[in-house]
Amino acid sequence: MVDFSNENVIHVKNGNVQYIQFRRFLKYKDTITHGFTLKNLNFKDINECKEDYLKLCSELNLDFNKVIRPKQNHTDVVEIVKYGNVSEDFIDVDGLVTDVKSVALSLVYADCTALLMYDPVKNVIANVHSGWRGTVQKIGKIAVEKMVEKYNCNPKDIICCICPTIRACHFQVEEDVKEIFMKAFSDESIITDDGIADGKQKYKIDAVSANIKMLKKCGLLPENIIDSGICTVCNSDYFHSYRAHREKTGRNTAIISLK
Repeated sequence: MVDFSNENVIHVKNGNVQYIQFRRFLKYKDTITHGFTLKNLNFKDINECKEDYLKLCSELNLDFNKVIRPKQNHTDVVEIVKYGNVSEDFIDVDGLVTDVKSVALSLVYADCTALLMYDPVKNVIANVHSGWRGTVQKIGKIAVEKMVEKYNCNPKDIICCICPTIRACHFQVEEDVKEIFMKAFSDESIITDDGIADGKQKYKIDAVSANIKMLKKCGLLPENIIDSGICTVCNSDYFHSYRAHREKTGRNTAIISLK
């Protein structure tokens, strides 16, 4: 089995339960729990993934009954989880922010970028699903703004960990998507020419760099933005990847909870 541990993450293996954790977040293991799962767990169908959630919750010492999993739809909607709405169904929601302890924010991914955030000063967490549509809608920025507005967080205190995701090496697009990114970011450095295929001009997009630059503009410190450096498409034997396996693919989950 490949070991994905590197300077920023560790690869935890406990039988069929395997997940990535960030070394930076582990410095706060007394206050937060988190993880990003590998392919041997599948969270695609909420009605069929209870057993995998139970395995993961047992491993991370979380309460399955307090897992909050919104119905994602590539929106820019970020909701605040409060004591009064922890049992609510979050529909068409792609980001969650909370200061409520013991609830676990769980979103699912198959190449899209998971942004896990933690402010250790205000003790506030966020889980943000930033696919390419979410990235151009700057949902990560919206999450930071929610943390600032609702909890008086200082962006300089917020730590953001970027989970395994599709990288520029595999995020090939055509002119229409390239133009959407240019309109959103006006930054040619995140776009590279990838030649012509099937009679069409192709481009590679570095959505991770786009998110990092956006977070820095929000006021996050460079040293507080930690990238896993793992491409889900390059490693589609170990992570669920829509680009690699299309409709047949399952879903990884990124999960984070305050203790």
